Amino acid sequence: MIRHLVLFKLNEGVRRDDPRVIAGVEAFEALEQAIPELRSWECAWNISDRPIAYDYAINCSVEDTAALQRYLEHPAHQAGVAQWREFATWVIADYPF
Repeated sequence: MIRHLVLFKLNEGVRRDDPRVIAGVEAFEALEQAIPELRSWECAWNISDRPIAYDYAINCSVEDTAALQRYLEHPAHQAGVAQWREFATWVIADYPF
């Protein structure tokens, strides 16, 4: 199994109630039903207010590296990423478990 973690930081001046952000969250929330490769799926706003904290997180798993690639290339994933690219930056980690 492969764990795929993504931490998002909203760009300066962008708020959670921005319509672009709301649409981006909805796009990511829909991925669980849209992408069959996903074995687990969690996404949510961070509740920590520490200065080093990121704003939003995705924590998911897939069977193997081939499934990870299919997930990354899936049109629904690509569409969500395109939305988030407009208002956030992110870091990722993919690791076996």
